[in-house]
Amino acid sequence: GEIGKVLVKELDEVKAFKRVVLVGRRQTNITQKLGAGFEERVVDFDNLDDYKEAFAGCDVGFNTLGTTRAKSGAQGFVKVDHDYVLKTAEIAKASGCKHFLHTSSQGSDKNSSLLYTRTKGQAEESLKVIHFDRLSIFRPGILLCDREESRPSESFFRTVLKPVFYFFPTAISTPTEVVARAMVNNAISPPSENRTELFENKAIHMMAGNLKPKPEDMVKPVKKSAKETDDNQEL
Repeated sequence: GEIGKVLVKELDEVKAFKRVVLVGRRQTNITQKLGAGFEERVVDFDNLDDYKEAFAGCDVGFNTLGTTRAKSGAQGFVKVDHDYVLKTAEIAKASGCKHFLHTSSQGSDKNSSLLYTRTKGQAEESLKVIHFDRLSIFRPGILLCDREESRPSESFFRTVLKPVFYFFPTAISTPTEVVARAMVNNAISPPSENRTELFENKAIHMMAGNLKPKPEDMVKPVKKSAKETDDNQEL
């Protein structure tokens, strides 16, 4: 996806990891344009258990999986944005991943009446119960980028809301480059006191270095269940 593309470029520029494995649904040959240490693995997400070796030895995982209802249908959207995400996270955790960074969406809510925000919210909840040592969830607003695929509704809103994007750049929009930079900066930064870190749109801009950070804006507190509290005390 669009965030994944710029995330790879950001990782190549920062060079904070000696080995980066790009796991995707199709061959892109992007590693030919990158520095040493990048590998590309093509997997079948419907049979991901057959590709566990692709996750071996990775201690940090970045997830930018996503599709749209218009492109994949309602069931296909849920499969990609929830089921594939959850399965990827489970295998990553079993393979030694300690820090998982997940791209969600502004307005995510497991109880939402809208399929998009409900699925995103349910994916977040599913990731929390996997109990990574550290889970970072990013909720960007409207993504600003030049997409290869056409999304008429998104293009419409980007045109109509262009003045808002200009005068209030952190309110409801985020360039994909900012999301990618925030994810990488978070990955190489010390963890917060929260096992689960939740970054809303403004906090993403701050983590990327676009705004002067304020402690109260950086990481949104996440409510913990009794079980999660017990697990944290055991670590």
